[in-house]
Amino acid sequence: MEIPKNGVDYRGKVVLAPMVRSGEMPLRLLSLRYGADLAWGPETVDRSLIGSTRKINPITSAIEFSRFPSNGLKKPELDQKESVIYRIHPVLESRRHIFQIGTSSPELAVQAARMIAGDVAGIDVNAGCPKSFSTSGGMGAALLQTPDILCAILEALVKEVGTPFEIGISVKIRILDTAEKTEILVRRLCKTGITGLTVHCRTTPMRPRQRALRDQLAMIAGVCKENGVACLMNGDVENRDQAIKLIKEYGVDGAMIATAAQSNPSCFRTLEEGGILPWREVVKDYLKITLDVQNRWNNTKFLLGHLIPGKQAAYRLMTQSRDYESVCKALGLAELEERAREVDGSLHLPKQKIELAKIMNPSARAAGGDMGRIGERRRSLSERGIGLMPPALGIRL
Repeated sequence: MEIPKNGVDYRGKVVLAPMVRSGEMPLRLLSLRYGADLAWGPETVDRSLIGSTRKINPITSAIEFSRFPSNGLKKPELDQKESVIYRIHPVLESRRHIFQIGTSSPELAVQAARMIAGDVAGIDVNAGCPKSFSTSGGMGAALLQTPDILCAILEALVKEVGTPFEIGISVKIRILDTAEKTEILVRRLCKTGITGLTVHCRTTPMRPRQRALRDQLAMIAGVCKENGVACLMNGDVENRDQAIKLIKEYGVDGAMIATAAQSNPSCFRTLEEGGILPWREVVKDYLKITLDVQNRWNNTKFLLGHLIPGKQAAYRLMTQSRDYESVCKALGLAELEERAREVDGSLHLPKQKIELAKIMNPSARAAGGDMGRIGERRRSLSERGIGLMPPALGIRL
C-alpha cells in the first residue's frame, strides 16, 4: 500500500467516527488529546461547502469555511451574519483530520473536496448514513443501492483531488444483507483507487441499539488486503483495548469508535494509561477546549448532554444553563468563569441571571461540590412568616 505524501496510513489506527453535531472541533481535539489516532469530522454535504469562503479566525486560529445563509434571498441582508459551515484547527488536528463528504454527484463532490483538501489528511465519502436527511438526496446509505454512482464519485475524487493534493480518498459503508452482495460491492470499491474503507457492521435498516453483525468482517478485510486497501471496522467498539483485540480477531487494519466516544472520549486511553476518566474530569477538559475555540454554545450544550450522566444532579443544572458562565457556575468550575464571561461576550450570548436559590440548592452543591457559602445570612423561617418545620435534609442554613 502506497501512502500519499500528505495523507495518513489507516493501518493500526483507532479513530473517532464521523458524527453529526457531536463531531465538531472540540470533541475531535479532546479525542486526539486522549489518544485517538485520527478524527473524522461530521458529514458535510457538498453543496453546503461550495460557495463558502475560507478564512482564518484571528482569535482562535481556526480555519473556517463560512457563507451567508440564502433563506431564499438573492442578496444577503446588510446586517446578516455569515454561518460557519466547517472548522479545522491547522495545528492541533489538520494532519490527523479526515473530512467526510455527503454527496451523490461526482462533479459536486470534486468541487467541494478541492476547497478543503489542502487542509486535511484525507477525504472520506459517506455511503453508510441511514438517516433520511442523507438518503433522501441519494447520499449516505442510498449510495449502496447505486454502486455505479458511488464508484464514479470515488474515481473522480481519486483522480481530481487525491492525486493532485497527494491525500488519500476513502469510503465508509454498511454491510449488505448477504455476504455475497457485500463482497461484490467491496471488490468494486477497492478498484477505484481508494486507500481506505470503513465498514459499519450493520445493515441500513438496523439501528444503533441492535448488536453489530461481524460475520462478514473477516471476508471484507481479506478483500481489502488483496487490493492494498486499509480496512477499518465500526460498530459496538467501546474502547481502545477492545479495539485492539477486535483488530487481531478479525484481521482488520483499524477500528472506529462512535457512541462510546460521544459519551466519554477518554475511551481512547488504554487501561495501562489509566483507562476511562471520571465524567467530571472529562467535562472540565471539554469545556476548556470549547472556550479556547469559542465553540457555538448550542453545540457545546448538546454534547454536554451526552458527557454528563442523565441521573446526575449536574445534568438538570446543565440543561437550565443558557451560556458558558452559567454552566460553569452550575458545575462548580469557578476557575473557568472569567474566561466563560469573555467567550459569552465574544459570542454575543444574552446573559442569564444566576438565581441565588439555584446556587443554594443542594443539587447544585452535589453537582459541583461545595460551591462556596453565600456571605449574606439567610433569614429564619419565623422571620419569613413560615411555620416551623423540620429543616430539609442536606440544606445548610
